[in-house]
Order: sequence, then structure tokens, then C-alpha cells
Amino acid sequence: MGVKQLYQFDPADAQRFADEQGIRIRKKGKEIQFERCPYCRNMTDKKNKFAMSAVTGAFNCLRASCGAKGNMLTLARDFGFSLGRDVDEYYNKTRRFKSLRKFPLPTVKPEAVQYLEGRGISQKITEKYKVTVSKDDPNILIFLFYDEQGMLQLLKYRKTNFDPERDNNKEWCMADCKPILFGMDQCDLQRDKRLIMTEGQIDSLSVAEAFNGEVNAVSVPFGKNGFTWVPYCWDFLCKFEELVVFGDYERDEITLLDEMRRRFPGKVLHVQPQDYKDCKDANDLLRKYGKAAVRQAVDNAVISENPKIVPLENVQRKNLDSLEKVRTGIPQLDRLINGLYLGQLVLLTGERGLGKSTFGSQLCIRAADQGYVVFAYSGELNDWMFQDWTDRQCAGRDNVNVKINDSGYQEYTVEDSARRKIHEWYAGRFYLYDNRVLDGPEEESLIKVVETAITQYGCRVIFIDNLMTALEDDMSADLYRQQSAFCRTLVEMARRLNVLIILVVHPRKTFSKDFRNDDIAGSGNITNLADLVLRYAKPPEDNPDADRIVQVTKNRLTGSIHFGDNGIPLYFDDKSKRIASSRFGSDAGGLDFRLGWMDGSETEDGFLGLPEDDADTPW
Repeated sequence: MGVKQLYQFDPADAQRFADEQGIRIRKKGKEIQFERCPYCRNMTDKKNKFAMSAVTGAFNCLRASCGAKGNMLTLARDFGFSLGRDVDEYYNKTRRFKSLRKFPLPTVKPEAVQYLEGRGISQKITEKYKVTVSKDDPNILIFLFYDEQGMLQLLKYRKTNFDPERDNNKEWCMADCKPILFGMDQCDLQRDKRLIMTEGQIDSLSVAEAFNGEVNAVSVPFGKNGFTWVPYCWDFLCKFEELVVFGDYERDEITLLDEMRRRFPGKVLHVQPQDYKDCKDANDLLRKYGKAAVRQAVDNAVISENPKIVPLENVQRKNLDSLEKVRTGIPQLDRLINGLYLGQLVLLTGERGLGKSTFGSQLCIRAADQGYVVFAYSGELNDWMFQDWTDRQCAGRDNVNVKINDSGYQEYTVEDSARRKIHEWYAGRFYLYDNRVLDGPEEESLIKVVETAITQYGCRVIFIDNLMTALEDDMSADLYRQQSAFCRTLVEMARRLNVLIILVVHPRKTFSKDFRNDDIAGSGNITNLADLVLRYAKPPEDNPDADRIVQVTKNRLTGSIHFGDNGIPLYFDDKSKRIASSRFGSDAGGLDFRLGWMDGSETEDGFLGLPEDDADTPW
């Protein structure tokens, strides 16, 4: 089938490279255009531009004095830019390994034959794969890993009389050796274009035994979680058309399967659970049920069903008007997007310091007023400050007192009587992530806490402020992949549990007034994953009356956007920290909008009904 490239171009890598170089980029059609060439560092224009294919990653600089050209791999090489450990090592081969050329062909000793015969493996297979024992200890089995050219690259040891109270390790490898697959030298492409992969060496020997040695069977060197062998075996893998994963069957999962489905360039099959016959692995199956059972397991292997692939005729139709949604309280915005739908991931972006967090917390209050239970995470505010801001927004300016403190600054406090009513009103409706807890369970990630808030506390609206503080991993070269993975998890959670998730994300440092979705900081995949993108920004110079504007720059569900410079004008009251589309009025669009705690106009379930001017909206 020919060797495929280990690295497949991802536009997110181009963005990450540009960010590291401090270069602004934009996508135009099938091109990614750089503001300046990373080689000659000159600014580009229409004539002399540095452009990259958004499909292949191939680039060139049209400046005659430069003429740089190549692809993403070229940039990685020339600028020391990492494309990930596997890719870096495959293309650069920088690691140096111990040479085992001086090792002679081993003598297969009786102790090895005897032990493996006890595991159902014949002397013929033991000798074919050159398995032997240590000269110093016959209870130490030695597996020799030869590459496809027959060169010895790795030694792995197994203690056959392992005692956990006496021995430190059951298996170990010789240090500083090249990690490769066991059994590569025994594979014959002329015989079969199918490769069977197991987790352990004895399992691959069991498959070989079942097929009388006439099969391409390999095993990984370091178990189900070790894939450092990939850069050194990629070309070998690409020669096969099919890969049958015969991993260990544990807790209703087959080890190696998910990773190899993602990595292998051809068709990936797996042994069916029923063909394991209540056994853990190939060797267990061989000993209990014989060679025929192992052969049957391999020959009956199937492509696993992908839950993401469904027949179109089985898709259940949905009416947008029947879907649950949350009013934002901004009438113009609600008319444009028809509300914030549950099941969506909404990105809220805008320049730092303009009030994204304030706008987001007000959306939470509006959701609580409509009967939804809210969970909020703030990576920048402590709990009492978040509560104080929320209370002021709930209270409104008529219930907030102002005094001048000793430093001469205005200090805002909610009247005690109003605060008590507010707390009674949102009790059981509003929960907050406690970022004071530093010694909780190590595995209790933010994602898990959010899911607990949804499943155990009944939260339906989730507010996360913001993406960068929510990420818990180290800020490595794979930061953008972490961001994509985090957002992908949020999208899956929103749809699976039918909740609304609002995520605050910052723009890039190179942000300008000509905003594009690509200006959002982080992986370009973030905006691709989101259902709705709202930009909270300064108004244009020709609209000095407004304090802020909100723009809809992406709207996957209904398609309606408001992407012009003017946006939807908004007004801000510093006293109450409220945001509205009108400076006056107590209706949904005014700064003095009323919430359920304020008077007796609540409905039977304790929440305000729709304002008259919105009575025809199909919520």
C-alpha cells in the first residue's frame, strides 16, 4: 500500500508556529497568509506574500530575494518547532541507541522451551522466535527484538518465577535500546498483508503457534500504554493493509485498539469479545481452548462499529422551536439567535478588561431567573468576589448603596435586606466552583467536577471563565492540542447531557479592530468546535453613545450572524454591574430589568413570566 506520512498537516500547527514567531496570520480561501515571512522577516503585501496551503501545509515566499519554500516539516526543522514527540523523532532521528551488533545469535535453551511448552507454545515456535533464558538465571526468559532487516535492537526480560514479595519487577528491558515490535523479522508480506498485534510477547507467540508459524504476528514492547516504538516502526506498519488488534480483553475493553485505530493508516479490525471465550488474552485462549479457538478469533475479527457513523434515515428530526433555550435578556440578540440552546458550546470572547466575565455572569443570572440551575467556574475571581458581583447584578442599581472609602474610591454594597432576599432566591439555583480547595482528589479535574454538577446537582447552564485557567496540564508544546481536547470534551458533554456551556476565551495579542474568529487565542479548532461565538467589544468610533457592543460571529444552529462593525449596542452600569440594550426601563432590555426576587410577579414555579413585548417568542 506504500508508505504514508506519519505527519498529517493540521492548520492548528501553522497557527501555533505563527504564535511562537509573533506573526499574525489569516485564512483566505485555501491559503493561510502570513503577515511576514519567518525567514526574511519582511512584511508581505499583495505582490510579495508568504502563503501556505491550508490543505497540505506547503508554503513559499514570493519575495525574489528570499524564495523560501517547503512545508510544515521544513519549518519545524529550520526553527526548532515541535510537531510532537513521534513526528520529531521520525523525521529527525535525534535519539541515539545502544548497538547490539556484538550479540551473537542466541542458543535456545531447554529451560525456555520447557517454560513456553507449559504455556502451550511448541519448541518449533520458541526456536523460530529465538526465545532463550539468561546464562546467570534460567528463570529469566529473554525475548530478542529483531527489526525487519534482522538487526537486533532490543532485549526484554521476564521473570518466570516472579514473586511480588521478593522481586521488584516481573518484566524489564535493557536500557537505551531502540523500541520496536517483537516479531518484525518473522513477518512476510508475500505471505499475507495482514498483521496481528498483541500486547505481550507470549500472546504473539500464541498466535504464531495457532497458525503453525505461518502468520504475521507482533507484540508491542512496553504494554498497552507505551507507544514510543511508533517512529521506528511506522514504515513497517504502512506496508500492511489490515491490522488485527488482539489486545488483552479487560473490563469490556480491548487494549491497544483505540490507539491503533487512530494511528494505523490502513483498516483496523479487532477480535470480537465473544471469541475471547471469557479469556483475557491470546495465550489464555490457547491454553484453555486450543489452536482452533485462536485461529477463529483472528479470522472472525471485525471492524468495530463507530458510534459517530449512523444511517441518515435513522436520524431523529428536531424542531428548533421545541428545543430548550435560555433568553439572554438582550431582545435584539435573542431575536437574532433565538436564544442560547441547551446542547450548545458557546464561546464568549473580547479584549481583556472589557467585561466578558460580567456579561457571562449576567447570562447565568438570566438563566437562573428562567428556572435553570447554574454552575460557574472562575479562574480569576475568588468566591466572595464572584458572589459580590453576582449580588450587585441581581440587586439592580436601586438596591445598591454607594459610599466613598478612605482611599477616595467609590465602594458599592448591596442593601442587607435585598441581599438576604437574593440569597434566598438563588439558593439551590446557583453553584460555584470552589477554587480555594487545593488538596482535593488528584483525579478530580474540572471536567469531572462539571459533570458532577450536571448529574448530581441538576445544573443545566455551565459558565467557565476562562479557557486558559481551566486547563490543568503544563503549558507545553502541545498546548493547542490540550485546548482542542478540552473544548471537544465540552462539546460532547453539552450534547450528551443536553446542557448549555458558555466558555470565555481571550483574543490573541495581535488582535485588531478587524476581528475574525481566527483571532481567538489558542487552537483554530476551538471556533470550529463551538456552536455559537459571541464577541463582546468596544463600540465603533461612530457610535459613541454605546458602552459596549455584542456581535454574533458564528451561529451554527440558525445561521444568523451580526458581524458588522456596529454590532448590537449595549450599556453598562458600574453601580450594579448590569449590562442592557437600553439605559432606561424595567423591561427585559432595560438596565432596571426585574428578577423573581424583587416582587410578587413570579409565576407559580417561582420565576418571572415573559415580558409582554416578547410574548410571541416561541420559547
